[in-house]
Amino acid sequence: QVQLVESGGGLVQAGGSLRLSCAASGGVFSRYVMGWFRQAPGKEREFVAAIIWSGGSTDYADSVKGRFTISRDNAKNTVYLQMNTLKPEDTAVYYCAAGTTYPGRWVAYYHSWGQGTQVTVSS
Repeated sequence: QVQLVESGGGLVQAGGSLRLSCAASGGVFSRYVMGWFRQAPGKEREFVAAIIWSGGSTDYADSVKGRFTISRDNAKNTVYLQMNTLKPEDTAVYYCAAGTTYPGRWVAYYHSWGQGTQVTVSS
């Protein structure tokens, strides 16, 4: 089972940027589809972005398309989420996840999850 640790969250003003990182250990990182999800208070966990094993294909939720970019470095066992033009509605706990199905827009497709990192966007 792969272990995942997110970092990079914080407080930012609307219009600002943050880059989240997710470091993996204990598995063969290059075999996993990697996804980012988020969960706001009182809401269900929702899909943000996913990237295929090689990094050659990505998928985004409509709400973040054009603002967020997912990428991965298989040599460093790390997946990233670059978030630009942040909005208050992006405020949530962000989770990275590892799975084997692409595209992976559903929570059930992922078998390993990080502990989450808080992103707060002020207006």
